[in-house]
Amino acid sequence: MKTLFIALTFLFCSTVSNAQVLISLLFGDKLNTGTIEFGLDGGLNWTNINGIDNTNYLMGWNLGFYFDIKISDPWMVNTGVVVKGNMGAEGLPVYSLDIPNLDEEFSNGGSVTRKLNYFSVPIMIKYTFENHIYVKAGIQLGLMYSGHDTFIKSVKEDDDLEYEVNIKDQYHPLDGGLALGIGYRLMSGNGINLGINYYYGLIDVRIDDSTPSELNQAIYLNVGIPIGK
Repeated sequence: MKTLFIALTFLFCSTVSNAQVLISLLFGDKLNTGTIEFGLDGGLNWTNINGIDNTNYLMGWNLGFYFDIKISDPWMVNTGVVVKGNMGAEGLPVYSLDIPNLDEEFSNGGSVTRKLNYFSVPIMIKYTFENHIYVKAGIQLGLMYSGHDTFIKSVKEDDDLEYEVNIKDQYHPLDGGLALGIGYRLMSGNGINLGINYYYGLIDVRIDDSTPSELNQAIYLNVGIPIGK
């Protein structure tokens, strides 16, 4: 168990430079108490935008930290911050860039991948059964810090033509919606959390009210590692 923990910690540190995560690793043992469990949380996510037709789920990854705050056994408040994470979709139809050469190139076989990057804060009530399966439900809030469209077209085998457009100013900075989760606690209830979470946005994130509402959706497959417990 100790070897696994060290390996995963090294992976987190070597792939992410965010100060929040490094501080979490250094001071995690100070944040764990009898009523609060603190840890790192990360994994894969699949996102889409409800309201845009014929899109595909965009696969990405997420990383952050969590707090399980005990109310009374077996009830807890589960919260934290997703420091690295995105919403978005791929396979969107191309639109005009007002650059004739690029418009002509991408109009024939091109597509758009939209990525909206957020700091996200889930706030959920968590219930753990005696068999170490847990369920949780609540809300999730998001603050967008960047957004871009990437125009992509395969021009030859193993080579793509790409062009990136900043779209942050087209979207509201705040997002919010419903969050649900289910998971399992390993090591007789004292170890790693393995979980699946689902998020459904309730806020139209697009500023332009003349377009159909665009609601973020996400599925998270995560591993949670207690720090300093």
